[in-house]
Amino acid sequence: MEDWEIVALYWDRDQEAIAHTQRQYGSYLYKIAWQVLADREDSEESVNDTYWRAWSSMPPHRPGVLRTYLGKIARQLSIDRLRGRDRVKRRASEYALSLSELEECVSAGDTTQEQVDLRLLAQSIQRFLSALPPEARTVFVERYYYLDPVRDIAQHHGFTQSKVKSLLYRTRQGLKRHLEQEDFL
Repeated sequence: MEDWEIVALYWDRDQEAIAHTQRQYGSYLYKIAWQVLADREDSEESVNDTYWRAWSSMPPHRPGVLRTYLGKIARQLSIDRLRGRDRVKRRASEYALSLSELEECVSAGDTTQEQVDLRLLAQSIQRFLSALPPEARTVFVERYYYLDPVRDIAQHHGFTQSKVKSLLYRTRQGLKRHLEQEDFL
């Protein structure tokens, strides 16, 4: 079934929309949740919450790209679920690991000024990413947005893990320089 047909089912309030979404995107959404949570039960709950959030948000939203829309919901719900866990019980996950790799570039401060500058920072990072060669940009997004493990990125691109790590390191260093030039660091 085409995405526009699934979206139409949501708009018609037809419960078959969820069944079609599950068949078409269930494994994709589970992968996103797993990369953040590293827990089967939490990942399944996050995916189910994604279906509910999609049901609740369509209408009024009519996503242009259903896969991206659902992926964004699943990612945010999974991050929220991870943040809600007791810190003692928190397991190592790709989310935590990828954030620790970016700590040297972007701090997670809580000042009012940093909250105001968050949008400017996002725009600056977007400019940086758009100036990267497609290969570096894709690897960076796969690691830090989709939270894919280095080994999966390497396999997907036909690279060695060492090459991916090196590419990510150089890109993080470039991002750091970029953010320093724009007075974010």
